[in-house]
Amino acid sequence: MKGRVLIAGFATRHVAQSAANAGYEVCTVDHFCDQDLSWFTKDREKFEDLADLPEAISRILRRRKFDYFVPTSGAETLPVTIPLLGTDPKSIRRFMDKLDTQHFFEEICVPAPRIVPEGHYPAMVKPRTGAGGWRNAVIASDAAMAAWQERYENVPHLRQEVINGVSASVCCVATGSQAMAVATNEQILRGGNGESAYGFSGSVTPATHPAREEMQALAGWIAAKSGCVGTIGIDFVLGNEGPVAIEVNPRFQGTVDTVEMATGANLFSLHLNACQGMLPPESPAASQVACRTILFADRDITITEDLSRFREFVSDIPWPGTSFEEEQALISVYGWGPDREAAFSLLDKHITTVRQYMR
Repeated sequence: MKGRVLIAGFATRHVAQSAANAGYEVCTVDHFCDQDLSWFTKDREKFEDLADLPEAISRILRRRKFDYFVPTSGAETLPVTIPLLGTDPKSIRRFMDKLDTQHFFEEICVPAPRIVPEGHYPAMVKPRTGAGGWRNAVIASDAAMAAWQERYENVPHLRQEVINGVSASVCCVATGSQAMAVATNEQILRGGNGESAYGFSGSVTPATHPAREEMQALAGWIAAKSGCVGTIGIDFVLGNEGPVAIEVNPRFQGTVDTVEMATGANLFSLHLNACQGMLPPESPAASQVACRTILFADRDITITEDLSRFREFVSDIPWPGTSFEEEQALISVYGWGPDREAAFSLLDKHITTVRQYMR
């Protein structure tokens, strides 16, 4: 064992799996505590609301001592006494606020969507804080804007010009002054016309868009200028005029699984080394295309089957007897192959297999 790591946040399985594969003893504080999280962890604490997260961390700290603390979404700025592996809370707060991130992009002269004034339509409206894109919406009228504000109780937000193109991201590792792009990704969004249309629901690694190399170089520049430490993600839209930067995610991203599957790299090891000031000599090359999609409940449902039988191509596996409401995330499914077409063909096959046990 190389050391004992506490990973805490809303979802931790992807980081816990990477850390366990890197040879660390892992404990987690997690909202879901899915079945496969138990395969990679020595101890776990479950919490319901983010307000309960600090007390859940306190409970596990009373039981064990740790060498490192790694926060995921929801735990980025929590004060802990364990040595932090990642970006300091002060720097993280800058990138948790999308308006501050916009100002950062402008300061370093990176292409980003313009802020548009009230009454300008269409506009991409998004909360200033929050992850995953779940409340983002393209608003086309005053009435739709009023409805959005009422739905989210006048949450602080920003309004940007709409950039059409492919949603993408780059996984980087950074030392605080230097950075390297590890992998490019296409992001899979929920789609449709609902309030979750821009919600993250999977990834494809590597990206195949013609602008991927330009995006990769731009992401490395952004990561180096950000002051962040460890693995971070830079979100883009790849439009007609090239990559447009959207967000900086100063923590492990939801693309961990496909990055590791495509490249064979261990992101937790790269993260720890970057936190200690070391970058790899070169970016890992992708040996295949890997894709992941999250399946969502199309109705209220209880999973009665043990889906761990499909562990070769699924993760975030619910315990038998777990109930879900409509629209809640059920499970992650994977595909892989020598090219994008083959990877998606296998993904579709795996989705068909899994859905038979979700009736």
